[in-house]
Amino acid sequence: MTKRLRKKQNAELTNYLDKIPAIRGGLDWVENNGFVTVKQQNTGAYNRIAQKLFGTPAVSNIDLDEFGSFVWCQIDGTRTIYEIGQRIREEFGDRAEPLYERLCTYFYTLENVKYVEYVEAEKKE
Repeated sequence: MTKRLRKKQNAELTNYLDKIPAIRGGLDWVENNGFVTVKQQNTGAYNRIAQKLFGTPAVSNIDLDEFGSFVWCQIDGTRTIYEIGQRIREEFGDRAEPLYERLCTYFYTLENVKYVEYVEAEKKE
């Protein structure tokens, strides 16, 4: 791996940890005994066809595991991914390792399925 490529990867990782996630508006979810269930609306032409032909549900319940539920509850639109990682480390200790690789992958997935969006941080003067 070249020195330039390593620098670029480190810069991207640092920048990603500075992002501030927020749960996308209009997304329904419930917390029960510390576990989160996200209610995914199945809309669109293909989903309607599948609902009529195969009896698939109009709403899917996505159950998050212990770590995912903890992270979900930490997303408030003010904490950075790095700060959320620090809280995970306090709560779970070594069980969370490799922490930031897992956390970045998790947020990347949440962004791709449109469960979170990133807000701009207020500039400190």
